[in-house]
Amino acid sequence: MPDWLFDLLFWVGIVVLLGLYVSWRATRLDRLHARADSARAALDAALVRRAAVALEMAASRLLDPATSLVLATAAHEARTADAEGREFAESDLSRALRAVVDQPDFRGTLADRHDGAVLLEELDAAAQKVAFARRFHNDAASGTRIARRRLLIRLLPLAGRAPLPEFFEFDDVPPKV
Repeated sequence: MPDWLFDLLFWVGIVVLLGLYVSWRATRLDRLHARADSARAALDAALVRRAAVALEMAASRLLDPATSLVLATAAHEARTADAEGREFAESDLSRALRAVVDQPDFRGTLADRHDGAVLLEELDAAAQKVAFARRFHNDAASGTRIARRRLLIRLLPLAGRAPLPEFFEFDDVPPKV
């Protein structure tokens, strides 16, 4: 075998391995973006569910009118907020839920009423799902951001025109159980 053929095969092999590596990194980055997108969708669904449970609790006639109004207003604001004000509206809903549910003997009083215990269980589950979904979303956004900072990703535009995932920061502390 001539030396030039060996050199040619060597460089073709290097180019193929380099192409496989770049393809693997691009596929990984694509999967990270998909994971961040699905985590965001799960977070949105959890936030909508929590607001729906809060509205259901406000409309249940189990609360006094002033408390129902505060809770309904916060839930409505959270559901209708635009992208820029959503974090603030969700934080307001979290604070309103804590202000309502963390009142002394609120859980005991509501649990004694018709369907009150069921509403409290739904609210607790929805609040926990929101906390988990926010954590998963922010972890996915962080992983994607870290991957996009790598030199190869920046030199070769492997991210394409995909927007950089944003963190979703708000007060998600659930009411005390």
